[in-house]
Amino acid sequence: MLIVIGLGNPGREYERTRHNAGFDVIDVLSEKLSIPVRKSALHALIGEGFAFGKKIVLVKPQTFMNLSGQCVSEVLSWYKPQSSEVLIVYDDIDLPLGRLRMRLSGSAGTHNGMRSVVGCTGRTDLPRLRVGVGHKPDGWDLADWVLSRYATQEERAVQFEAFLKAADAVLKMAESGVQDAMQLANASSAAGETAKDR
Repeated sequence: MLIVIGLGNPGREYERTRHNAGFDVIDVLSEKLSIPVRKSALHALIGEGFAFGKKIVLVKPQTFMNLSGQCVSEVLSWYKPQSSEVLIVYDDIDLPLGRLRMRLSGSAGTHNGMRSVVGCTGRTDLPRLRVGVGHKPDGWDLADWVLSRYATQEERAVQFEAFLKAADAVLKMAESGVQDAMQLANASSAAGETAKDR
């Protein structure tokens, strides 16, 4: 089994905003795997299917970002996966636009969605894939930045390519495990580039 949980905010007004990178990756996976994400359950939209000989569950929490942990806790309680069978995907303002960073575990850092996840589940051992949405420019309020859309066609193209790469990493995790997925995802970060680990 592999449960992929993409964090984001429900509603048309939040579509394609920086904070919804997790939802966007789930949408790409839904198309690649032909798994519709429509079933309403566990405070989420859920899709179930099979790939690489295992059950794949795609999850888009509908609790809004700051309450993501409520949904994730319910999903984990229902499916009862091992930590290696879970991947949480979300945006990261500490990574440059389009960069990916995958880790086996870690703190929530400053991300409110992951803070909610850790707070509700009590777990920091869940693998996570962070999608860079660019650093907050000077003068911007943080909430306004993460809820903004990509400003130019070039930014949108770079970010969509990141969603495709993130989906490829998820497929690699389903096919051959989290270590191979990490190698693929983290190869997108330039050698020597530094970013805060959260």
